Formats: sequence, structure tokens, C-alpha cells
Amino acid sequence: MSRSPWADTGLFLREFVRDPLHTAALAPSSPALAAAMTASLPGTGAPVVVELGPGTGAFTRVIQERTGGRARHIAVELNPGWAQLLAQRYPQVEVVLADARELPALLADRGIAAVDAIVSGLPWVAYSPGPHARGLHAVITEALAARGVFTQFAYTWTRWSPPARRQLADLRAHFADVVISRPVWRNLPPAVVYEARQPQRRRGD
Repeated sequence: MSRSPWADTGLFLREFVRDPLHTAALAPSSPALAAAMTASLPGTGAPVVVELGPGTGAFTRVIQERTGGRARHIAVELNPGWAQLLAQRYPQVEVVLADARELPALLADRGIAAVDAIVSGLPWVAYSPGPHARGLHAVITEALAARGVFTQFAYTWTRWSPPARRQLADLRAHFADVVISRPVWRNLPPAVVYEARQPQRRRGD
């Protein structure tokens, strides 16, 4: 299915107006940000890669390119329209219409014990504790393999706000190694990438 960047931007604008809390961007992520978000994907073997909040597929396409079709690629999207669009564009990707907090159950249903990489396009609001008081970082650490990697981006102009600082602190509480990239200026708006490794499974999560 052909894709138009301008058409995708229109989709984002409509979704942002409809639900700004869950669509925290005015446009799809740029190729530069997609490259930074996927740079840590395993370069060999057949990794299991989970994508959270893929939207219209800005990261999806690059994940497919970087893994050369070797990966088992599961994309978890809450928006029904975007999930349908993504399935049409990338039939080789397992698109799942679900909340990211359901990830452990989704993986168990597919016989997957652990994943090698999780790439998240979700806004920070998605990481707040859910109905069972579990934050999304706890769910992610449960799903990742011991040597797995998790990447998340944040816009430079919001990363110092209190909610973003709380979520970064929570990320560091769940991962022993968190590296923040230099700003990716070729994105609207500019962003940084958090690369987290060594998941820490904490009691009480």
C-alpha cells in the first residue's frame, strides 16, 4: 500500500485534535528519529522485536529494513484505525489491537517467553500506573530478555517538565543502564532517545 507523508501528517493532526493525551504528536516521527530509535536492534539472528504505539508506521518500516525480515515483529496499537492501516501496509508484521499493558499476556498467547527489543512510540502519559497500579515500565521489564534493549523518545521541549522527569526517574528505577542520546534536530519537534538496558524486575511492581 502506498504511503504519503502528508497524508500521515493529516492523520496525526486529526487524532491529536480528537485525543491529545494519547496522540502526543502533531506529525509522524522523522526518518532521523526512526534511525536513532532502531540503531540498537540486534544486527544478527532472528530477534523478537515488539513495537508499542506504532501509529502510521514511521518506526515499523525502519525496523523491517534494519532486521532484513529476520525478526519476529509484533506491533501493539490501541487505535483501531491505525492498527488497520498498519496491517495493510506491513502484512509481514503481527499487528495486535490492544493496550500495551497487556503485553505479557499477548506474548504468552504467542508462546514468546522474552523479547530482544522493545521500541516505543508511546507518549509519557501511557506509562502511568494502570487499573492494577502497575506502570508500563514494570510490564516492559517483565517482557524483555536479560540482554534486551528498550528505546523510548522524548521531545526536547517537554523532557524537563515534572511529568517527564518523573517518568525518566521511573525508567532509571527499572533499568540499570539508561543512556540519553544527543538531540535529534531533524524531527518536528526535536527529540532525544532513551536507550535502556539491564531490566530490573522489582518486587511490588
